[in-house]
Amino acid sequence: MKVALIQTRTPASHAAALAHVLPLVREAAAGGARLICTPEGTNILQKDRDRLLPQLTRLEEDPVVTGLREVARELGVWIDVGSALVLREDGKAANRQVLVRPDGGVAATYDKLHMFDVDLPTGETARESATYEPGDRAVTAEVDGVRLGLTICYDLRFPALHRALALAGAEVMTIPAAFTRPTGEAHWRVLMRARAIETGSYVLAAAQGGFHEDGRGTYGHSLVVEPWGEVVAELDHDEPGVLFADLDLAAPQKARRAIPALANARAFTGP
Repeated sequence: MKVALIQTRTPASHAAALAHVLPLVREAAAGGARLICTPEGTNILQKDRDRLLPQLTRLEEDPVVTGLREVARELGVWIDVGSALVLREDGKAANRQVLVRPDGGVAATYDKLHMFDVDLPTGETARESATYEPGDRAVTAEVDGVRLGLTICYDLRFPALHRALALAGAEVMTIPAAFTRPTGEAHWRVLMRARAIETGSYVLAAAQGGFHEDGRGTYGHSLVVEPWGEVVAELDHDEPGVLFADLDLAAPQKARRAIPALANARAFTGP
């Protein structure tokens, strides 16, 4: 399967975000990608809560998701919208991944489980839980016979989630992100490789990159890791762009036979 990862520098409004991402999606499809993955916050990035919340809509009404559904149908490709910041049915906000079929329908959604509530040594702070309601379920979905495990950004740091997805049959983990620059420099590659190795899965990590109009800085460096832990494709910068990779669909089972960690794990008590 040929995949493409879209690296964006998403603006702070829906109209600008759609104009930004659509040409990159068309470039990916023109390059032969069957599955196109975008980053966390594809539809809007605005760290000022008071400016963000009035712009959010329900998923069905979001103009960027609607535009991506239309282009998926036009081009006949799968699009994994890494996440859209939307309103839930109860009026709270959600950070939601959306898998779109080639007919433009929604195949699956996943709400980010783990909220990025941190105080970094650099002095940077984040409180996602002040804006978003976390999800409460893990999600897998099938793309042309290949099972994906859906996670978002900070979920990367919770190996039990990815193990559960692998045990449920996922062979490809999508981990779209808007990683901070300090944490990206320190942890991005090593954690992505670890999740691939531990689960014997491909990791597809489409990223936000650069300095955004809302003032945040994101790390970029979108990458694809194969199940043995090798980084097989990477954008070595934080500029918008498209990253292509060919997935060997036999590789996950080969890696899991070589190191059967999923099968060998045992229950234990203590400490």
